[in-house]
Amino acid sequence: MKALSKQLEAFLLELPDERKEAFNKLFDCIKKSLDSKFEVIFEKGMIHFCVPLSIYPKGYHCKPSSPLPFIFMANQKNFIAVYHMGLYANEELLDWFVKAYQKNCSDKLDMGKSCIRFKKPANTPFDLMGELASKMTMSEWVNCYESKFVKNTSKA
Repeated sequence: MKALSKQLEAFLLELPDERKEAFNKLFDCIKKSLDSKFEVIFEKGMIHFCVPLSIYPKGYHCKPSSPLPFIFMANQKNFIAVYHMGLYANEELLDWFVKAYQKNCSDKLDMGKSCIRFKKPANTPFDLMGELASKMTMSEWVNCYESKFVKNTSKA
């Protein structure tokens, strides 16, 4: 992955004290577990792990000039949030994660379609989140994304 931007480094340093250690550890677990080809960018107050345009030049269908997003991390008002697009797009991955979370974590899973919320930073399941990040390769994510979100424009 590319070197961190100054903006991202500043964001990580300015996290609230009660979340700083957990957020940084979670960031490191995800980053370490992902394919090294994923790019880390900081935009709109969130960390993005994405497929670079140099690898997937079509970009994100909502904004083709942007790299294809995969995982986001954010420091929200009351929680640390991880948005994993693979969970939203792949039902098998979602089922695995829900079962693994229930099996390995004492806290109740607080989750939306792709957003996992950690209200108690000390209870963040770092190893599980690293395992989740490693469950889908970059090429698997691109294939999943194209099959779920990109309209087929070819004529049969």
